Amino acid sequence: MDLRGRAFLSVHRLRILLMLFHTMAQIMAEQEVENLSGLSTNPEKDIFVVRENGTTCLMAEFAAKFIVPYDVWASNYVDLITEQADIALTRGAEVNGRCGSNESELQVFWVDRAYALKMLFLKESHNTSKGSEATWRLSKVQFVYDSTEKTHFKDAVSAGKHTANSHHLSALVTPAGKSYECQAQQTISLASSDPQKTVTMILSAVHIQPFDIISDFVFSEGKLGSGGMRKEEGMADGERCMGRELPGSQDSTIWIFLQAQ
Repeated sequence: MDLRGRAFLSVHRLRILLMLFHTMAQIMAEQEVENLSGLSTNPEKDIFVVRENGTTCLMAEFAAKFIVPYDVWASNYVDLITEQADIALTRGAEVNGRCGSNESELQVFWVDRAYALKMLFLKESHNTSKGSEATWRLSKVQFVYDSTEKTHFKDAVSAGKHTANSHHLSALVTPAGKSYECQAQQTISLASSDPQKTVTMILSAVHIQPFDIISDFVFSEGKLGSGGMRKEEGMADGERCMGRELPGSQDSTIWIFLQAQ
């Protein structure tokens, strides 16, 4: 075989190796997610971690419940009446996600994927009197539910899969470089594909950081920055939420390894 033929084979083999490496990298990236609910002493709260390139890029711990209205036949089998399913996000749920410099997503599935929660986070820059300032926020929530699932739905009319989405959502707004923390209950309304139905999502015991994590499995616990305290809609009187600052060095903060609150 001449040199030209050998060079062609070498290039061909290199391309195959690169394709295999790229495929393996994608598979490994998909597998770098963890459910650490076992570390929480709160039976209603889950802890989720998304990791890319061997480091933590998104962390979230919270309790979530969904109030889902659905129709059933009345006793006369003529009229429809509305029942309500209370669906909690159970511990040990399957988790997936992705991270980016300005957009991150958390995906959670439970009860054999009868239920799925997707939360999209955006990081944005704004021009202010003090100059350019960056914040991150929860920009979209999607909840997919299957009303054929018998644990929560009893004899639902037109049972099947439905999708409930948020509308023009801007929640959990936090300065960039901080995590968001709130113990109080917060509600988000989701418009369902089931006609004239609105799903209510109830979040509580929330601690989320979708960007700028500097240490594996660790939320930063620094002092509150200016304007870090703010009242959220749906919060009980006297309770507040906070954005916690990323410290400049380890000496200036108390580090907590996913300690349940």
